[in-house]
Amino acid sequence: MFLRLGFRCEDTQLINEANQFYSIFEAIENRANAYTLGTDPAVIKSFNQEVYNAVSYIWAFKRKVLGLILSCKLPGANNFPLLVDHVSREANYFRNQLRELNEGRLAPLADAIIDENVFFLRIMADHAKFISHLLDPSERKLVEQANHFGQEFDQLLFQAKDLESMRPQSQTVPLLDQFLDQNRVSVTALRDFKKTARDLIEACKIKSIIHPLLADHVFREAEHFLEIIDMFENSLTGKQPSNHPH
Repeated sequence: MFLRLGFRCEDTQLINEANQFYSIFEAIENRANAYTLGTDPAVIKSFNQEVYNAVSYIWAFKRKVLGLILSCKLPGANNFPLLVDHVSREANYFRNQLRELNEGRLAPLADAIIDENVFFLRIMADHAKFISHLLDPSERKLVEQANHFGQEFDQLLFQAKDLESMRPQSQTVPLLDQFLDQNRVSVTALRDFKKTARDLIEACKIKSIIHPLLADHVFREAEHFLEIIDMFENSLTGKQPSNHPH
């Protein structure tokens, strides 16, 4: 939907493709919501493969759109190249998760913690930059706050990538726990900022070109990241089994 809103009126083929993907994933979501914990695992595995195929197609579509923008074949379109790259990275992340679920593979806990944080810290940094650029320039205070978050999450991402190259083991619980704690503080602050921005946008109290659903989308992703951090911390401290995303 966000890609479609950014296309020009004359981009009818791309608009139609985006609409088709919207319908496909809306139907997939409805089917997913109908499954229960008692559903036959073979049925879920088959469904995962079907979704994997659909995600592969939308990933290719997003990369095609990015290529058109970078080669200046969509002049005047309102999709930032970084935003298109961002949503393609999310599609590839989802695709990888589905494949690993079907193959029954779990990464070692320390690797999963680092990989997930590297991925989501970049997503959060991107969000802050999008918010900054889509707010009206007259919203100086909010723009300043968004820019601050963008810089903060860039730094957190650099730190996470440094840790990625060191690759500590799961036995290094204090190091990994401090890493998660630090990220939680920053993600919580960004989540609260996004919630405020979303509520103000929905109430028409700030000037921007941010679609209300985009504001809600980035808020929900911050909430999801916090849930992942909590899950990892519980795994490190033994509060529950190590059932991590990888």
